[in-house]
Amino acid sequence: MSSDASRNVRDEDAAPSILRVTRDWLVVDKPAGWHSVRGRTVAGSRGGGVLEAWLAQARPELAELRESGLVHRLDRDTSGCVVVARSLSAHADLVRRFRAGRGVRKIYLARVVPGIASDGDVNLHFTSRHKRSARVLVSDDGDARSAGRTRWRVIARDALRGDLVELELIGPGKRHQLRASCAHLGHPLVGDALYGGSAASALQLHAWRVAIDADEVEAPAPAWAHVGA
Repeated sequence: MSSDASRNVRDEDAAPSILRVTRDWLVVDKPAGWHSVRGRTVAGSRGGGVLEAWLAQARPELAELRESGLVHRLDRDTSGCVVVARSLSAHADLVRRFRAGRGVRKIYLARVVPGIASDGDVNLHFTSRHKRSARVLVSDDGDARSAGRTRWRVIARDALRGDLVELELIGPGKRHQLRASCAHLGHPLVGDALYGGSAASALQLHAWRVAIDADEVEAPAPAWAHVGA
């Protein structure tokens, strides 16, 4: 397939790495088990460190920016592409664009409970019971502020390991949107115990590609996304 997730396999024990640098932004590959920003340490968390702190050390000029220039975040156990602004003006512009979904594409890889439709496009609404609620609530109805759209297609089917799917956030995206959407469809992500998936493995979700205008960056796929492995 042209978008072969297995052609470039990541080293799961590697530290973060910088995938692309432009005048205004860079893209860093966050390992699973790393927090995006400084904050509470979660007991039993997998692996590593804090991406915000790593960026401040690896690129000292970013230390003066809020959260070392991070434009968005990934959950601790999600790996892959994170966009980082290189200046205050670039940060403000990129945050606006990500929030509006303007000129930005975010494509993920995931394994889900087998049997999901070959492709689809779903609009749902996402809310939280309270600020620190672990889960988000999903419904078919709500106001525009809670709306999130997800498009998917199956890359490979595997009755034992779970179906490998490509997931795309259409628009700005909501907290846990991909995880909650798949669970709502009856096919939670492998390893996503919070939303009904098996806890026998780590969460299998990877921020595979990010595009800003015509500039697309790809992070090497995890071993679990290797077709036929």
